[in-house]
Amino acid sequence: MSSPPAYPGIRVSGCWSLGTEGSSNAESLDRLLPTVGAGRSPRKRTTSQCKSEPPLLRTSKRTIYTAGRPPWYNEHGTQSKEAFAIGLGGGSASGKTTVARMIIEALDVPWVVLLSMDSFYKVLTRQQQEQAAHNNFNFDHPDAFDFDLIISTLKKLKQGKSVKVPIYDFTTHSRKKDWKTLYGANVIIFEGIMAFADKTLLELLDMKIFVDTDSDIRLVRRLRRDISERGRDIEGVIKQYNKFVKPAFDQYIQPTMRVADIVVPRGSGNTVAIDLIVQHVHSQLEERELSVRAALASAHQCHPLPRTLSVLKSTPQVRGMHTIIRDKETSRDEFIFYSKRLMRLLIEHALSFLPFQDCVVQTPQGQDYAGKCYAGKQITGVSILRAGETMEPALRAVCKDVRIGTILIQTNQLTGEPELHYLRLPKDISDDHVILMDCTVSTGAAAMMAVRVLLDHDVPEDKIFLLSLLMAEMGVHSVAYAFPRVRIITTAVDKRVNDLFRIIPGIGNFGDRYFGTDAVPDGSDEEEGGSAG
Repeated sequence: MSSPPAYPGIRVSGCWSLGTEGSSNAESLDRLLPTVGAGRSPRKRTTSQCKSEPPLLRTSKRTIYTAGRPPWYNEHGTQSKEAFAIGLGGGSASGKTTVARMIIEALDVPWVVLLSMDSFYKVLTRQQQEQAAHNNFNFDHPDAFDFDLIISTLKKLKQGKSVKVPIYDFTTHSRKKDWKTLYGANVIIFEGIMAFADKTLLELLDMKIFVDTDSDIRLVRRLRRDISERGRDIEGVIKQYNKFVKPAFDQYIQPTMRVADIVVPRGSGNTVAIDLIVQHVHSQLEERELSVRAALASAHQCHPLPRTLSVLKSTPQVRGMHTIIRDKETSRDEFIFYSKRLMRLLIEHALSFLPFQDCVVQTPQGQDYAGKCYAGKQITGVSILRAGETMEPALRAVCKDVRIGTILIQTNQLTGEPELHYLRLPKDISDDHVILMDCTVSTGAAAMMAVRVLLDHDVPEDKIFLLSLLMAEMGVHSVAYAFPRVRIITTAVDKRVNDLFRIIPGIGNFGDRYFGTDAVPDGSDEEEGGSAG
């Protein structure tokens, strides 16, 4: 090495033992591999997959989400600091993915994304396909990778955006038709043989780790993997190794060791090294922590209500329904009945703000009628769980074939901040007008997080409609200040929010009253509407 790493003293020993399935050729290689502790599952890479899911605790009756993503934006609705990106480089079969997964396990924080360079092989021409079938195509050369797509994907992930990642099939040497969607990265781990081979890519990485494993061990691992998982024969693997893999390592990969902050010899065995990496990442995450709710409670509260707010006209009928659902003595049946009536009126009122264009139809009498028709592509409803889902039937009743997505946001009891636990959004939602539904909005913290999620999925701000049965002025101001082009629509706005961020006079906990669940103690997970408020 020409220069010492920025994190001195890291020497990692140990190897990764692969699984035992495969052909007889593959099984004969098992004895050549050093063994480690039992219990580690084999690496499966016939198809490249990038997957990040929230931690779950499943019981016989329900699913509990045990961790969530804290705010990645400030009270202005903008990202203040980018996600922390770790680059893992090293030769083929050096154990990069194993080290990456060890870091993820040790970090023990939600919303860590593992991005594999193997997903970004270029689409091969027919001639290149034929070469690959005969082990005559060099997959270990920088030109084999789509660096433009890698860089644009990593940039978007660092900015908190949703990205689509290709899925590469190593058996057919081609990309699959379906792409994998990744989103929600507080930490990004990017691994690949050419992870440090591009200058622009290097600039995106906050920490660079080189996994240096003995060449003989890498060859045995590659033989084991390619025979058992990719259907290759031993002669073809050795031919490809000698012709392409080893020369590429010497020419392109090993020289990048000098740019690494940490060098980890022989892969994943030294917990001290992993601990050092994890401690540094934790310190970076602490610097990125934001306190959004407190900022919302003290900002923008003396201004007049924004022009983007539309409140359903308070007719005697609307006022009467509010009287019933706000009354603490109202039975659950009546609460549900009149809430549903208000929801239907709210949805109908909101639809009047969608874009319409002139159109002419012919009546059964053969006469032309100059009317209006919806000028958008499609309408999608997104409910903020759990109370927001109660508005879905009203939306379905008036919007034929509407698509529905869900977002789960809850309050962290220790920090008081909203946390994103789960989301499921329809494909190509960026083309739609989105009706975002939550029954009550107090500080606006949950609503802001939900809007930020939609923006990260490329939904235009002026195509988002936030609907709520009841809002506090604080929540209206918070959302409107951060996202001035979001249309805010409600049936009523109350003046105050108390010290526990409850709307005053309010409606109580909408989710508990609607679903008939026991009220939760003040300051616990659920606020107004069963979300983070």
